[in-house]
Amino acid sequence: MTLARPRSIADVIRYKFQLTAALKAERAFHDRAATEAAWTDLAQPDSGLFKFRYDYQRADLDVRGPSFYEFSGDTTSETVYTASGMAAISALLLASAQVIAKADILILPSSYGETQELIKSHARHLRLVALKRQPEEGEALKSSTRVLLLDSSAPAVEFEAALRTIRPTDLLIFDTTCFSGNSIRIRRVVNWARERRLPLVLVRSHTKLDSLGVEYGRLGSVTFVNYEKNVSWADRSKFSDLPGHVRSAIRLLGGAALPAHFPPYIGLPAYRELSHRRLAAILRNGRRSSRYFRAALPDLTEEIRFAHGLYLTLKASRRLDEATTRRAAAQLSENLGRMGFPIRHAGSFGFDFAATEWSHNAATGRYSIRISVPDLPSRLWDDLTASIARWWSTHQGECVMA
Repeated sequence: MTLARPRSIADVIRYKFQLTAALKAERAFHDRAATEAAWTDLAQPDSGLFKFRYDYQRADLDVRGPSFYEFSGDTTSETVYTASGMAAISALLLASAQVIAKADILILPSSYGETQELIKSHARHLRLVALKRQPEEGEALKSSTRVLLLDSSAPAVEFEAALRTIRPTDLLIFDTTCFSGNSIRIRRVVNWARERRLPLVLVRSHTKLDSLGVEYGRLGSVTFVNYEKNVSWADRSKFSDLPGHVRSAIRLLGGAALPAHFPPYIGLPAYRELSHRRLAAILRNGRRSSRYFRAALPDLTEEIRFAHGLYLTLKASRRLDEATTRRAAAQLSENLGRMGFPIRHAGSFGFDFAATEWSHNAATGRYSIRISVPDLPSRLWDDLTASIARWWSTHQGECVMA
């Protein structure tokens, strides 16, 4: 397709989504013989460097292709892909019941709310234990088996405290969704687990950061980390049957990934370079906005230093409920959007525009406004940051519950 030279940030964003749509349409046409029933021998779908094999309804989906992670040394991995990040963590935790009779699962207080809900509602063999500054400061452990769940959506102080005080455990699960595939924090966790020969599973939603900000499609994964070449998870882990049970859970829950949702540019040198540059710009802008909000809104910041640096949250002077917070997020983006700023009310993060949405802190029970940081030019982002601060300082009182 032919595109005119962009004349504004809005043009760049629009063209990017148009190119993505054209790319997905091209893949759909190319793989038109590869149906859900896999009825034809001509069905040999691929997406860039990814190759797929499957039978009816993708229950046995086999994926060959590049890793979304950048491991070092002899570290290798076995990955099972799912239809979303929640499908990945759900399959893993439910499958763990087949190899763990009872266990304490230690989590950070601000771990992803839906993960906590999943454990409480459906993973009854796992007893939820909230960590504080040190693992032993949580509730007294009752099970001889310990599972530690690290979450990349935690505030920086919580995440760093967990890394400093991390103790030997039976199984380590790391939700890496908010970190880039080459994150130093991911490497730190992998190295820590390798030194102790600790079974490590990485779970991830690829919708956010791994699609260059356009949400190419719903995609999740469960990755079993191997610390030595030619030595599989089954050869060294006391949870050797867990990968097989995860695959079975994905099949029975209907959570298999869609081949069409694998971005075809993953693994290419240009993708890695652009992804690194893009994440660097987001992190740089995130630091700038955190400093500004700390000075301009000292009493209205909820959390401005998450470990991932992708977004921050603002609070009102009094508690908000969910519905009020939703309306406030929509009004903020709508009003500033009319002023010409690239900002949208969107329930996600990692876009080329700023995104506002409601947020709930499971640890404090408070609702707040989440501001997702884009990779805009710093001068434009500084202007938008100042406008957000002025709008929230002026209008947050209108959003307070009576």
